[in-house]
Order: sequence, then C-alpha cells, then structure tokens
Amino acid sequence: MTLWALYEQRLVIVLTERTRLADSVLRRLPPTVAKRLRSELLARRELGRLSTPRPRSAFRTGPADPAAQLRTYYGEAQRRFHVAWYVLAAVNSVESAFNKLRNASTAGAQGPMQFIPSTWRVYGLGGDVHDPHDAILGAANYLHANGAPADYTRALYHYNPSPLYVDAVLRYASWIRNDPRTYLVLYSRQVFVRTPRGLIRLTGPRS
Repeated sequence: MTLWALYEQRLVIVLTERTRLADSVLRRLPPTVAKRLRSELLARRELGRLSTPRPRSAFRTGPADPAAQLRTYYGEAQRRFHVAWYVLAAVNSVESAFNKLRNASTAGAQGPMQFIPSTWRVYGLGGDVHDPHDAILGAANYLHANGAPADYTRALYHYNPSPLYVDAVLRYASWIRNDPRTYLVLYSRQVFVRTPRGLIRLTGPRS
C-alpha cells in the first residue's frame, strides 16, 4: 500500500503541474478512473492557489501518529460532535499531512488541525493544540458549532473562508467516504511544500 501510494503521488504531482499532459492522460483512462483523477487534480490545483511559497527553513516535519490511532480519534470526535470521521481526516490531511508538517502557518495557525490561538481558546476544550487527539476533538467542536453535520460547506468555510479550500476538503472527504482505503493512501504520502525555488519534498528517502 505505501509504495503504491508514493508512486501514485509522484504521478499526481506531475499531472497537477503539467495540464496538457494531464488532459492527454485523462482522455486515455477508463471513465471512472478519469473522474477520480480529474477531481484530485482539481483539488490539488485549488490548494496550490492558496499556498504561499516559503523558504525551506520555514518548514518543520515530524512523524504522524499511527493511522489506526488517528482513526480512533476521528471516531471519538464523530461520536461526540457528530462530525463525520472522513471529513475530519480530510481536514487533517489538507492542513498538516496528518501532523507530518509541524510549522505554524503564515497566519499563525498551529497544530495538526491548524488553529489560530484565539479560536483554539474558544473551541479547544482546554487541550493542547499540538496534540493530535486534542486537536481533532477541537476541530470537530468548531465544525459542529458552525453547522456540521447539517451543512459541511458552511462549517468548512468558517474553518477557512475560501471556496477553493472548502471544495478541496470536500473532494478528499468524498473519496475517503466512498473508499476508506483512500485514507491509508493519503496517510502514506510524503510531504511536499512550495518554496521560492519550486516544489520540494520534506519527508521520505532522498533520491
């Protein structure tokens, strides 16, 4: 699973950056596969438009908690706040690659679910913003307070007021909901970030 996920990730990155090649590939794929890939390419391009290139020195990384352990946290949060586990997993993936990416954002957001301090004080339930368990529960609390599960679009827009962000997260959440193995694929991927010199890999073996 891990090697397959990494191989797929490399292909998706190339196709995200090279739109003409992507169009050519998509025309040759079976319709169901092409639909899934087209959706991921769109999500990646949307998130790319939201990212600000930063120097390599601005980024820190660390190991994620085991996938099975994170899954129990999502389940606990779902039971307590009725926010679907796959939405929380999608947010966790987009915000910090499941806490593999450890630096604060340019806006000062921190932790695996990227809370700014003022929001964490209200919705963090007294926990540690850097602790995956506490951060996931805090995120579920915040999303529930802003409309989830009745209206995930509204709730996610409060989380990050960008239609591009909301659309990308909902696409990832939909993939995980439709095929839970997608969660393990996303979890297995390496961390790539945008710098002034281009996209670079922060985790995984050196080429």
